[in-house]
Formats: sequence, structure tokens, C-alpha cells
Amino acid sequence: MFKLKCTVFFLLLIVSGFASAQNVASSEGIIQKPKHSPHKASIYSAILPGLGQAYNKKYWKIPIVYAGIGTITYFAITNRKEYILAKDAYNYVSNEEDFPIDNKYVGRYSAADLVQIRDYYRRNTELSWILLGVWYILNIVDATVDAHFFDYDISGNLSLQLQPSAAPQGTFLLPENSLNNQTLVTLRYHF
Repeated sequence: MFKLKCTVFFLLLIVSGFASAQNVASSEGIIQKPKHSPHKASIYSAILPGLGQAYNKKYWKIPIVYAGIGTITYFAITNRKEYILAKDAYNYVSNEEDFPIDNKYVGRYSAADLVQIRDYYRRNTELSWILLGVWYILNIVDATVDAHFFDYDISGNLSLQLQPSAAPQGTFLLPENSLNNQTLVTLRYHF
């Protein structure tokens, strides 16, 4: 019951954070939109994966985050089950037990093979949990980087052009004994 109350409290806290991110009236009466906070995005993603993406209004990324979490968790759980089966089979074979056991590895593999199978699944289980941690961190990094670029203006005023131009004789780019005019390439950019 206490966990449920804590969960509801944190969800209400997060929702109130979203509500406070609305437009704020300043002392002059002008409505200003608060700056988008990368810190909030990273905290939200750390609390609940995908919440930082929702804060950044990148809702299409949320299913990707949870698909990765679900897939990696599936492999971790599956590898853990196979590890336990191989470990139990190895203990059964190495102790020379004779009671009936429902294990797919018993009777099919030798003790040396069961050690290799056990170690293989243990390594894959550990690797899956590490990948889940990396995926969780990437979720936070994605939300933080996306929040940094949230207010970035990409407008039509940005341009980059390559244009031919002629340089007259006597400029610092050309030696004194060169031809009168030479064609150069100019790089122009406009912000």
C-alpha cells in the first residue's frame, strides 16, 4: 500500500512539473515561454524511461524505448532460465543422482558439455543485463540531447553557397607575376 501511495505521489509530482512548464506571465504583462530544460528531460527519463521523450514532444520515440527494454529483458530472462537448467543438470550429473528429473539437458550432455552450456548462458545473461543498463543510459542521453536542440532554430535563412569569383591582380592571394584575373571559388554562408 505504501508503494502505491509513493508511486501516485511521484506521478502527481511529474504531472505538476508538466503543468508548470506552461507559459508564464512576466512582470511587464508579456507572456514568455520558459526555456526548455535539458536537466528536466534527463531527470524525467531517469525516473521513467520515455518520459523525457514525452517532455521533448518526441512521442514516436517512446515505443522504441520500450521495445528495446522489452526485447533485452526477454533475452535476459530466457538466458537466466537456460542457465538454471544447465546448472541443475550439471549438479545432477556430477553428483551421480538417480532420482527422476525433468530437465532437457540431463542424459543428452556430459558433465564437461554442461559446464560449457552453463557458462555460455551465464555470460549471455550478464551481457543482457549490461545491455539493458546501456539502453537505459542511452534513453537518458537521447532525451538530454534532444532537449538541448528543442529550441534550435532551423529556418530558411541558413544557406551555404559555392560561387566562382574573379580575383584582381595585386591581391594578397596572387603573386605579382600572375595573369590579370584568375577564377577562384568563394564559400559564402548566411545566418
